[in-house]
Amino acid sequence: MDTKKAAKIFKALSNPNRLELYFKIAEMHESSFPTDSECFVTDIISSLNIGAPTISHHIKELVNADLISTEKKGKFLICKVNEELIEEVSKLLSLQQQ
Repeated sequence: MDTKKAAKIFKALSNPNRLELYFKIAEMHESSFPTDSECFVTDIISSLNIGAPTISHHIKELVNADLISTEKKGKFLICKVNEELIEEVSKLLSLQQQ
């Protein structure tokens, strides 16, 4: 992973609300949707104290950093965690510790 890509990822996660949103998407990705790994945004809006327009902005930033992907199912927005990127970041951080 190049440094520009890593910087973009860390910048996206530097906002506390965005980081909380990402953790919530990742948590629901792991626990609630083991077969299709989907997370409906409406499921997490009620658990965060953030307005829908702000969540929409944060989702856009997470998508731009390639941390998540989204797709529409009817009127619902589904978020999916980019597992390959998680592995890349994990490897990058473990290399920095050595």
